[in-house]
Amino acid sequence: MKTKVQHRVVGAVLATSVAVATTAMMLAAPAWAHHSFAAYNMEVTKVFTGVVTRVNPDANHLQIFFAPMNEERKNVIRGEDGKPIIWAVEMAGSAQAAKEGISVNTFPPGTIFSMALHPLRDGRPAGTRGREGVIFKCPGRKPPAPGKHCDSVEGHTQYGTGSLPPEKKE
Repeated sequence: MKTKVQHRVVGAVLATSVAVATTAMMLAAPAWAHHSFAAYNMEVTKVFTGVVTRVNPDANHLQIFFAPMNEERKNVIRGEDGKPIIWAVEMAGSAQAAKEGISVNTFPPGTIFSMALHPLRDGRPAGTRGREGVIFKCPGRKPPAPGKHCDSVEGHTQYGTGSLPPEKKE
């Protein structure tokens, strides 16, 4: 039979355990939410071949800004104002991307590459690669044939595993 002191100790240990668990869950929730893909339409996949305009090597999410190429692969797509339409793709942090070989140095401006992304739900020209996704870089500045992607160009470099998925529209 337990004494009153033993009941108090057990109660205090239980209360402390509940407090610690609750605090841990509250601290974990923002971190989990930060890595949510809720802003992106994960049901839609767009496949692009584009030209890098810049890379933002942010610690949290490396971003590649690019101008998509037209189907003839002779120029970039332009808006009504004649300026290139710029898309952004968000990836893992710079350190993780660097482990895959993706950096400011390997994707300088002018690099032609192909990848799939899941676009933002709000329609702005940006998306996420998701947790993983393959990227193909064309050799030099040699674009692929009309309607093709960098995975079809001899001498391409592959970052990640697999192949480009088919486009999925809403």
